[in-house]
Amino acid sequence: MNTNHADLVIIGAGPAGMAAATLAAQRGLSVAVLDEQSAPGGQIYRAITRTNARRLNILGSDYAAGGELADAFAASGAKHERGASVWQVTAERSVDYVQDGVVKSLRAGAILLASGAMERPFPIPGWTLPGVLTAGAAQILLKSAEVVPSQPVVLAGCGPLLYLLGWQYLRAGVPIRAIVDTTASADYRCALAHLGGALKGWRQLAKGLKLMRALKRAGVPFHQAATNLALEGTEALAAICFTVDGKVQRIPTGVVLLHQGVVPNTQISWSLRAQHRWDDAQLCWLPVTDAWGELDIPGIYVAGDSRGIAGAQAAAGQGRLAALEIVHRAGRIDRATRDALAAPVTRALRETLHIRPFLDALYRPKDADRVPADEVTVCRCEEITAGQLRGFVKLGCLGPNQAKSFGRCGMGPCQGRLCGLTVTEVIADARGVSPSEVGYYRVRPPIKPVTLAELAAAHDAGLQRDAQQAETAIEAHDSTAR
Repeated sequence: MNTNHADLVIIGAGPAGMAAATLAAQRGLSVAVLDEQSAPGGQIYRAITRTNARRLNILGSDYAAGGELADAFAASGAKHERGASVWQVTAERSVDYVQDGVVKSLRAGAILLASGAMERPFPIPGWTLPGVLTAGAAQILLKSAEVVPSQPVVLAGCGPLLYLLGWQYLRAGVPIRAIVDTTASADYRCALAHLGGALKGWRQLAKGLKLMRALKRAGVPFHQAATNLALEGTEALAAICFTVDGKVQRIPTGVVLLHQGVVPNTQISWSLRAQHRWDDAQLCWLPVTDAWGELDIPGIYVAGDSRGIAGAQAAAGQGRLAALEIVHRAGRIDRATRDALAAPVTRALRETLHIRPFLDALYRPKDADRVPADEVTVCRCEEITAGQLRGFVKLGCLGPNQAKSFGRCGMGPCQGRLCGLTVTEVIADARGVSPSEVGYYRVRPPIKPVTLAELAAAHDAGLQRDAQQAETAIEAHDSTAR
């Protein structure tokens, strides 16, 4: 493979990226996979190739299943660029990234964005206090280094990950002080409308029920239908407060893990000016793609949770479908072969997605936990509160991009990743319009931090390479002339 070109460049080595890379490489394409981690797996299978028997036992069979996918990826011949932080992708299918402090570039025949998901913001009073983490961050520590809290924890919010992490913590010997669940009876009633799909996905439903039963058998206190969540403390977290059945409750604790679902990581697709739509079921922005995952930018595809939250199995299926289309367009297989290979993948994907509407309805985050009160910080980087955002709207601010001008909201190190959805919804609520009318940040490169020194070194290296090429050409010309 040319060091500066690949038939397919994949961003992300999670289930979608690994599955796509394996299939494409097996069909003869040159494949480069760029990933920030030092080992494949993404978030769901993080450190799967470097884990041990004890950790596998703690994390469970669904995590262990990623080993087969990682082994196939390792044997595929695809080039895996570790520690690669992508800071720019262009519509002309070039990818710029930083690796070991050096800026590098790749030209691609096709690009697959498989950058996964990130946790939904949970902006409640006190969420910026030391001692408050997201459940996903806590799980990263468990998967990558078997690091767990040294004191009892409270898990708060909603969604399957809350119960999964609680179950894993039980197996790791971590005491759980309580689970504060915001899921209410009304959510169960709404979910019943999608019960048919849930029954078709009964295996996934049974797994969730098993996790909840294990937690209750272990004596973990459950507080259902909790509202008015707030975290107390001055220098650090001291307690979590909430209301159940009209009664205010307070649990002293030094560690709270918050979670109310995950949302697609769409920073790269936004930076490409690709079309996106607001999805009211998952309360987030989704890139608009065709059946194979291609954006409205030719040759650039999206697969996995960065296309819409669907889970690891669906992500792998979407990766394979995108790879089949890319392989077909590269002339390695004909249309009939593509369709024949895609048919079982599509069927399996459809079966996996049966339960999704049920889960989206059951674990829909509450308005108060997404659109916070005035005093709550929204943009952590620039310390902008919800009240300040509402003040910007009164002054004429119509959307997130104008919010940058009014108060630098979204202009910090995270480039709006942590606050983007909240900013959209707060402005929409203040204006009395839909989030789709408000829009999102205009994301620009660098998508990830890159230093001036790194850019300058890349520029100098490019000038040196051009000079060497010119010198070689002159020498060749002189030799021919002689």
